[in-house]
Amino acid sequence: MGTFSIWHWLIVLVIILLIFGTKKLRNIGTDLGGAVKGFKDGMKDGDKAADAAQAPPQVAGGQTIEGEVKEKTKS
Repeated sequence: MGTFSIWHWLIVLVIILLIFGTKKLRNIGTDLGGAVKGFKDGMKDGDKAADAAQAPPQVAGGQTIEGEVKEKTKS
C-alpha cells in the first residue's frame, strides 16, 4: 500500500509535463544547474580566501607592512 509502481510514476510525470510544459521544465533545470555551479564556484573561492587568510605573511628584515587596525587589544 505504501509503495508506488513504475506506472504510478509515469502517470505523475505525464501530469507534470501537461501542467508545466517541456519548455518551462527545461528552463527550471537550466536555472537550477546554473545555481549549483555558482554555489560550487563560490565555495571554491571561499576556500581559497580562507587558506590565504590563515597563511602567515612573509616579512623580510627592514620592510614596512601597511595595514589597518581592526580592533584594539589591551596588553
